[in-house]
Amino acid sequence: MPKVQWGIIGPGDIAANFAQGLAECESGSLLAIASRTPARRESFGDRFGVAPGKRYDSYEALCADPEVGAVHIATPHPFHAEQALMAIRAGKHVSVEKPMALNEAEATAIVEAAREAGVFFREAYMYLHHPQIARMVEILREGRLGAIQHVKAVFGFSAGFDPQSRLYSRELAGGGILDVGGYPVSAARLIAGIGDGVFADPVEVKGVGHLGRTNVDEVAFGLLKFANGITAEISCAVARNLGETVEVFCENGSLRLANPWVPGRNAGPSDSEIHVTTGGQTEIIRLEDERILFAFEAEDASRAILAGETEATFPAMDTRGSIGNARVQDAWRRELGYVTFAEDPATVRRLVNVLPSGLPQVSTVKLEGVEKPVNRLIMGCDNRDTAAEGAVVWDAWMEAGGRTFDTAFVYGGGRHEAVLGDWIRSRGVSDDVTVIVKGVHSPYCFPDVISAQLDISLDRLGLEKAPIYIMHRDNPDVPVGEFVEAVARERDAGRIGIWGGSNWSVERFAEAVAYANERGLEPPRVLNNNLSLAVMVKPVWDGCATSNSPGTLGWMRENGIIHISWSSQARGYFLPRELRDRLPVDTNPETCFGGPENEERRRRAETLAQDLGVTPHNVATAWVLHQGFPSLALIGPRSPGEIATTLPALDVKLSTEQVAWLNLED
Repeated sequence: MPKVQWGIIGPGDIAANFAQGLAECESGSLLAIASRTPARRESFGDRFGVAPGKRYDSYEALCADPEVGAVHIATPHPFHAEQALMAIRAGKHVSVEKPMALNEAEATAIVEAAREAGVFFREAYMYLHHPQIARMVEILREGRLGAIQHVKAVFGFSAGFDPQSRLYSRELAGGGILDVGGYPVSAARLIAGIGDGVFADPVEVKGVGHLGRTNVDEVAFGLLKFANGITAEISCAVARNLGETVEVFCENGSLRLANPWVPGRNAGPSDSEIHVTTGGQTEIIRLEDERILFAFEAEDASRAILAGETEATFPAMDTRGSIGNARVQDAWRRELGYVTFAEDPATVRRLVNVLPSGLPQVSTVKLEGVEKPVNRLIMGCDNRDTAAEGAVVWDAWMEAGGRTFDTAFVYGGGRHEAVLGDWIRSRGVSDDVTVIVKGVHSPYCFPDVISAQLDISLDRLGLEKAPIYIMHRDNPDVPVGEFVEAVARERDAGRIGIWGGSNWSVERFAEAVAYANERGLEPPRVLNNNLSLAVMVKPVWDGCATSNSPGTLGWMRENGIIHISWSSQARGYFLPRELRDRLPVDTNPETCFGGPENEERRRRAETLAQDLGVTPHNVATAWVLHQGFPSLALIGPRSPGEIATTLPALDVKLSTEQVAWLNLED
């Protein structure tokens, strides 16, 4: 029988458990280990029969071994993400101990990388592979207990305080939520989603707890509410004996796992009990197995790899479940005020290998009046709430040659400017990037607001000047000259480079140009409206304007206006159907761009994409870049994977005839 040949990175206690599990499974075996500590490397190798030539002193060397088919990562928490990405990019199947990453953004990047590489990936929640979990699911589904109402899941122990230990060290991402909090979170989500066979995502997360002397959570309590009405109490601790239980309260009774997390952790047997109570009577269901707990997860992962599968299946932790778990743990930590070292604004950590190789670099154009070249694709920064979330995307953007960013005074109530500024400072790239700054959004769209908002924006961003400044809205009740004069004062002060307007009509824009030219002032040269191959039929937000009309396109071509389009990809209108409905119904692509003419544009993009070997999404993005005037496209990727699927548009070359044909101008 073929076996998966495993390598283990980080030969500690949990790695020893997994190695013993491999020794007791039929489909996998341990081939190699990697540790930077010689004594640990030799001791672990001797214990588990690893050949001397397969005991590596570097993780890279293990991942480069062609005989290693899969890698299990068991290092301390902060290293999981970077090592998982390293193994994935080396083409290895990957199993990584929980937490797979320190936040949702990192978890998403890892999952995307595994999908891009076509390898198996799993976050190793070993308890989910134990037979008692499958039996619990069967009992809850068979209906005798009635509808599930509430879950209580607890994993709390008391470890002696040691500021240097991984449990208490902030530098090692210690604390209960990241160490064992994922267990009760995943159990509650599994049980809440049993009806649909998924790990359900809560609609509310509340929490309290205690941050100790090292500023990690020593004990944490949480409340979850799910869309189906199920509620959950979750708790965890590294400094308090809370116990280890899972209880499910149902309409007609209850179910309890007496030892949910670690039956047979260090050695078999891994016997367990499920207590089912109905009508005042309790039935005890005993499950017996001679194997160590970790044999089940080692067997399941190895079999899945041999079968060509790329993730675990419910009730084991699939990739969607892992991302959701990270999201809940992020929210739980925010409730307590626990910020990991990786999220400190001044020291946000950098992940490498988040983008696959072979992608085109982001090309640039030179705009008169802007010191540095400007990317043809521009990174929109209106969806990252923390610098840690932003760093995963923005570092990848820089890796791809991206240097141009777009933000605004109003985004996230100011938060998004601030987190972009935190990232710029942490990377020391203020002299390397070009930031488009937008201000005076309705209802504060008045000339005398420009200076005050610009003060705040530049302070948040840590910049002295906005090389491109855009008025976020127009106010037709104000004479256009007043806006031109207000911008001129900021230009004289050296705080604004070139400028323009977002969601301005052509008429008002032309009026502003004429006013400035008559008085020897700098005219607006940048129009920042929606421009996408799909024509906006319902404004995404009140006051939005589209530039995809024959009159506007012709006017910009005649006057050489710089256009920077927002929602250049029509909110995903050209993506596969299953990806189009991720946004709220009132602003999703079909609501804002749906209609027979746009359906024909999409059909034509699909036809051309097939001929060019790219996606319709790439063709639609390339259309924006191939206008008869300087046309740049704002994009708003929320993950490195979304960057990776967009960049191929830069290699798409469209003729004038193809541009017209796609837009139904033929």
